[in-house]
Amino acid sequence: MASKHITFTGHDGSALAARLDLPEGPHLATALLAHCFTCSKDIAAARRIAQRLAAMGIAVLRFDFTGLGHSGGEFANTGFTSNVADVRAAATWLRDNGMPAKLLIGHSLGGAAILKAAPDIAGVKAVVTLGTPFDPAHVTHNFGNALERIRDKGEAEVDLGGRPFRITHAFVKDVEGASIATELQRLKAALLVMHAPRDEIVGIDNATRIFTAARHPKSFVTLDDADHLISRASDADYAAEVMASWASRYLDLRPPAPPPGVPEGIIRVSEADPEGFLQDVVAGPQHHALADEPRAYGGTNRGMSPYGFISAGLGACTSMTIRMYARRKGWPLDHVRVDVSHDKMHAQDAKSGLGDKIDSFRREIHLEGALSDDQRARLLEIADKCPVHRTLRQSSTIHTVLAG
Repeated sequence: MASKHITFTGHDGSALAARLDLPEGPHLATALLAHCFTCSKDIAAARRIAQRLAAMGIAVLRFDFTGLGHSGGEFANTGFTSNVADVRAAATWLRDNGMPAKLLIGHSLGGAAILKAAPDIAGVKAVVTLGTPFDPAHVTHNFGNALERIRDKGEAEVDLGGRPFRITHAFVKDVEGASIATELQRLKAALLVMHAPRDEIVGIDNATRIFTAARHPKSFVTLDDADHLISRASDADYAAEVMASWASRYLDLRPPAPPPGVPEGIIRVSEADPEGFLQDVVAGPQHHALADEPRAYGGTNRGMSPYGFISAGLGACTSMTIRMYARRKGWPLDHVRVDVSHDKMHAQDAKSGLGDKIDSFRREIHLEGALSDDQRARLLEIADKCPVHRTLRQSSTIHTVLAG
C-alpha cells in the first residue's frame, strides 16, 4: 500500500492533515474515512481498514479533524457541525482531484458526521458506520462531572483517554442540538452498521436506532466482543474484511479493460509508471498482464519480473506438452505441476564453453496419477520436447528495429 501525506483546507480555513492510501494496482474506487471523537487518522483500526481496502483497489483518504492529530486549528473552537463541514471539505478535495468518494466510513462520532454529510456528497454508493451514536449529544457522556462546570463556567478541561481537552459550552450546545434522523431518511446509498454488543462507550441500542431509521438497502454486522476503539488487531482485521466484501456489492470494482488495438500475434509492452518499472503487457486483443521488478531493484512488485515471465512460459509449455502426450497415449495422468526457478551460474560449471555466466532454469515436475515407473520416465523425457525448452536450449536471434 502506497501512502501520500496531503493537506486540504478545513471548515475554518485551517490546514487539515490527511493520508491518502493508494492501491498497488489499478485504482478502482475511493473511500473517505472519518475517525472517532478526539482520535486521529492514524489509529490502528483506521490503518488496517485502509490497508485492506487498498488491497482490493480502493484508495482511502483518512484525515485529522480540525485541532486534532497533525491538523491545524483549535479543537476548543470545533463542534459536531464543524466536523460535518470538515467531512464535506475532504469530499470536495477528492472530487477536485479526480477521485470522488464512493464509499464513506465513519467511526463513533465520525460516523455520525459521515451520516450527516452523506446525502449532500454526490456519487456516494455505500456508507459504513462503526460504533456510531444515533444522537451526537451522546458524546457528552464522556465529560462526566465536568459537564456541569462547562455549563456554569462556559468551558472546562476534560480528561479523555488520558489526554486533556478544553471543552466549551458552545461545543455542548452544538452536539445537543444536532440530529442525524433526517439525513438517514434522505440517505440514498447502501448502509452497513457495525457495532459491538459490549461497547461500553456507545451502547448497542444506538446501532438499532440507526438501522431502524435508515432505508434499504441496509445491513447490520456485529463486532462481538470488540472494544469501542476496535483496538485488537483481530477485530480490526475482521471489520476490514467484512467491510471490503460488503462494499464490493455496491461499488464497481472491475479492473479497466486492457488497451485496445493490439493485433493478433503481437505482444505489446507499454510503460505504465515512468517513475518505476511497471509495464502494461497486452497479448493480442484478449490477454492483459503487468510486468514489474521487485522493490529491492527499484520496482513496485505489481507484476512478474521479465525473467518471471520467461520461467512461466517454460513451465506452461512443459505442462502442456506432458498433458498432450499423456492424453494421446491414454495414460492415467490426473494432474501436472511444474515449479520453475531461474538463476545465473558459472559457465564452467555447466561445461558450456560460453562466457563467465549463463542462465540456469531448474524445472521440478510433479505428476499425479496411477502411472508406472516407465510412464513417468517417458513423460520426463517428453518434457524436453517442449518448444520453449528447445528455444531456450538453442541460440536465438533477436532482430531489433527503431519504429518510425
